[in-house]
Amino acid sequence: MGEKNLIDSNTDDFGQVEKDKIIERQLRFQELLISISTTYINTDLSNIDEVLNKSLKQIGEFVEADRSYIFSYDLVNRTTSNTYEWCNTGIEAEIDNLQNIPIEFLTQWLDAHKKGEALYIEDVSQLPDGGENSVRGILEPQGIKSLIAIPKIKNNELIGFIGFDSVRKINKFSENEKEILFVFANMLVNVIQRKEHEELIKEQERKKEELLKSLSLQNEQLNEYAHAVSHDLKAPLVNINTLISWFIDDNKEALSEDSFEPLHKVLFNVEKMDQIIKGILDYSTIDKLESDDRQIDINGLIGEVLKTITVPDNIKISVQENMPKLIGSTWKFEKVFQNLITNSIKYSDKEQGVIEIGFTENNEFYEFFVKDNGIGINPDYFERIFKVFTKLESTSSSSGIGLSIVKKIVEYHSGKIWVESQEGSGSTFYFTILKK
Repeated sequence: MGEKNLIDSNTDDFGQVEKDKIIERQLRFQELLISISTTYINTDLSNIDEVLNKSLKQIGEFVEADRSYIFSYDLVNRTTSNTYEWCNTGIEAEIDNLQNIPIEFLTQWLDAHKKGEALYIEDVSQLPDGGENSVRGILEPQGIKSLIAIPKIKNNELIGFIGFDSVRKINKFSENEKEILFVFANMLVNVIQRKEHEELIKEQERKKEELLKSLSLQNEQLNEYAHAVSHDLKAPLVNINTLISWFIDDNKEALSEDSFEPLHKVLFNVEKMDQIIKGILDYSTIDKLESDDRQIDINGLIGEVLKTITVPDNIKISVQENMPKLIGSTWKFEKVFQNLITNSIKYSDKEQGVIEIGFTENNEFYEFFVKDNGIGINPDYFERIFKVFTKLESTSSSSGIGLSIVKKIVEYHSGKIWVESQEGSGSTFYFTILKK
């Protein structure tokens, strides 16, 4: 009886030792996986090939495989290719022989992987002999005795698999080891997906840089072209204006006033063309001018602007006191107020015209306004008037560019501009400028 108890005790001890070995191996496997995961997270993915090959070696050696590899499925062209491979010492590489393999040769792999399952063949020699295109016929020429292949799935789509071949001996995988290999497969999917995202971002950044360089060059060329056209067009206009003015002065007594009417129309259109050219040049150079930011007293600036504008006697302009001081380009803000005030004067139709200029303050920006009691604007035109060359009438020498210049300058300062108006009751133009 005592001898039987001793045997049972030894058997129990042996069983416990085996269980402890299995647990210890599982823990080491999990620690290895955590180490690889940390490497994937912290690595510079520019050397992704080196990182993947190293992890294939680490896992392959741990599970005592002789070859570990990664395959990609091309389900559109129905092929699969070996993309990464690690081989143990003395084991012949197969990666060059396993490119664009028709999926028809690997239907057993595909069927299992589509179900999200591993393909596990513990003993290749026990498979039925179905010829060279059978599973056994494919594996035995590679010297494979055991094999396990785990599917790679990205966004519920099968994209490939990882595999482990045993050449020197039959290799058994426990359910726990299979689960850990599934985790490894998911890690590979994540790191490859991260690599794809980084490459996509780099490609987008490269295209963005190329586009910005191209736009910069085009803008520079357009700016040069605008200056050249301005110079080339203004010169003959000056000549036309001078010649006609001389002709009118020299023939005032010889010809009647009616005879000069066509010449006055020419001078009107010459002035109109001059304003258009000037407007185009201003519009094209708004964001090309070198920064000349300084603190600007808006009350003083508006005062200087009014000195350059001819204000009819029947129009009264009032400017709110204590307008804010802004940081920016004097030239740009002069253009804004000059164009808005000139616009209000131009479309004044009342016996007593009134133009009010003021502002309100918000937390992040100043909101300015230029209000008049002129002819007003049909709401259908609220958006159109800020587009280049848009005018609501064609009887003046206006270029139709003034409001588009204002809009471009305001948006250059990250602000916005809009108008509120009723026909016959005047208009109020509002624009915002961020505080600095």
